Amino acid sequence: PRRVVVTGLGAISPCGHDVPSNFESVIEGRSGIGPLTRFDATGYATRIAGEVRDFDAGAAVGKKLARRTGRFMQMGIVAADEAMRDAGFDLEGALDGSPGLWPESERFGVFVGSGIGGFPEIVEAAVDLNERGPRAVSPFFIPTALANLATGQIAIRYGARGPSLVVVTACAVGNHSIGEGFRSIRDGDADVVVAGGAEAAIGPLGITGFMNMKALSSRNDDPSTASRPFDKDRDGFVMSEGSGVVVLEDYEHAKARDARIYCELVGYAMTTDAHHITAPSPGGEGAVRCMRAALRSAGMNPEDVGYINAHGTSTPANDSTETQAIRTAFGAHADKLAVSSTKGATGHLLGAAGGIEAVLVSLALHRGVIPPTANHHTADPECDLDIVPNTAREQRIGVAMSNGFGFGGTNAVLVFKEA
Repeated sequence: PRRVVVTGLGAISPCGHDVPSNFESVIEGRSGIGPLTRFDATGYATRIAGEVRDFDAGAAVGKKLARRTGRFMQMGIVAADEAMRDAGFDLEGALDGSPGLWPESERFGVFVGSGIGGFPEIVEAAVDLNERGPRAVSPFFIPTALANLATGQIAIRYGARGPSLVVVTACAVGNHSIGEGFRSIRDGDADVVVAGGAEAAIGPLGITGFMNMKALSSRNDDPSTASRPFDKDRDGFVMSEGSGVVVLEDYEHAKARDARIYCELVGYAMTTDAHHITAPSPGGEGAVRCMRAALRSAGMNPEDVGYINAHGTSTPANDSTETQAIRTAFGAHADKLAVSSTKGATGHLLGAAGGIEAVLVSLALHRGVIPPTANHHTADPECDLDIVPNTAREQRIGVAMSNGFGFGGTNAVLVFKEA
């Protein structure tokens, strides 16, 4: 198996339009959550969200492309462009229509998934059809809504003609996408892969759907502290949008071009609970198997891990169950682990969560700092891990794990280590 390293990072979220602003906000525990402005939420039980504010799609990706893409695609493109430039690739040739970034473009893959895809675009088209008839529906409706077209647009943009795959696994999409990109390079099918997740489902129907499931926080009077992972007073997750993308690369390929290496991706696993459509299995049994399998994939023992970026959604069921799962998977070493959820600052980006968290973990390893769990005010005896409350910790990590779990009982875990 070939070694796989992370050489580029890209992110856009409620915490900022690029990686530096996102990392700074997360490290400082500064929330990107605020009142809903996308639509009038008067009368809604939840009136807060993690919106990406001041996003000009025309300026970000070009006016022509903006008209033909859904919002989640636009954010995926923004994050991918940043990641590619960060990795040292000159995009100018690709963006002017040339056939690829380098002669071996057949060895360049794209794995950028989405949990919901063009949900708002579907709603908008349905309203147009109902109110104004068939001619009101844009001929670009389908291409703006398909979940696989963040990957498709990115591949076209760069002339990437290697492997691509789009999985739809709810909130585990980002981890699954990065993991499958990892396998593609490890097994020799690609040399470079752009991987991660993109999501932009904030709208009346998206908010209402999660709200009526009682999954969302209703702390409307204090949006910036509404996302409270592992806190005793957590009352649900905060829906956010954005994208997180990493450039994965074969180690020898990266070394040959003298690329900067943030960290190495060494393990990946996926399991299924087969228990319930929304609730985790008792004790987090599926998550336990997934973390153990990821360690086996990495050839590591529990004692090797220094930090876990938890799924940590700020829902009552997830956080206590994930705590149990970590304790079961890591045994006595669980008391020595640093565990935090960056969703306290970013909110829950759904299908983009695993992507942006991979970006944050890569930088945490690279810089030797553990991101805090923001908004932790009251300890919960059922979440009795070292959750790095409120304040970042300067500490060499060595090996980090990133958890991603989704509705339907789907689990995906990544293991990174210092370069």
